[in-house]
Amino acid sequence: MGADAWLALLADPGSWQERWSDIRPHDLLDWKRPKPYEDMIEAAREEGLNEAVRTGLARIGERPAWLGVFDFRFVGGTLSIVAGERLARGLEAAAASGVPYLLVTASGGARMQEGVLALMQLAKVNGAVGRLHVSRTPFFSVLTDPTFGGVSASLALMADVNIAEPGAAIGFTGARVIKQATYADLPKGFQSAEFQLTHGQVDMVVPRTELRRRLIHLLELYR
Repeated sequence: MGADAWLALLADPGSWQERWSDIRPHDLLDWKRPKPYEDMIEAAREEGLNEAVRTGLARIGERPAWLGVFDFRFVGGTLSIVAGERLARGLEAAAASGVPYLLVTASGGARMQEGVLALMQLAKVNGAVGRLHVSRTPFFSVLTDPTFGGVSASLALMADVNIAEPGAAIGFTGARVIKQATYADLPKGFQSAEFQLTHGQVDMVVPRTELRRRLIHLLELYR
């Protein structure tokens, strides 16, 4: 699902207040291959998308929450300069206010069209997550299919409660690349939500039909 669908599913009707949507991506590196980055940005804008992450305030079951929601339709939900800035601002606002933070991920990792500038966002958002933890503000993460690369490494698996969708693929890099690097026989389905639940990487696997109710319960529990 896109970010708009996730917001409709999770947030109380009429409660969503988007923040920092005016911060927009730009082709700083004049990236041309396999196709121009500027063309990719413009194509996404024509579909009503302006970045891979939307952030803002909402209410879930009448309780306030900061939300950061990835949208895979924008360059594979990749973490960029703008996405990292929006996430960091939301996390820091949650830490300052004590309002819980909810993250919904769907990403292939860092955005290669922004090079090392995108990779720097991993450190930035991870630092913001650290400050959120220091403030003892609740942090919940919903990992959807797929959640990979720098997003899983920097913040998606760092929540107080990590929730995965059934069958979601979660990991750092693909199984083929891991096998080529390690020459090891990998466990069957090791990047599935269910495998990672069994091995303690995620805390629960929850279908979409039950997700809002479960989040309302967690917000009440961590109040």
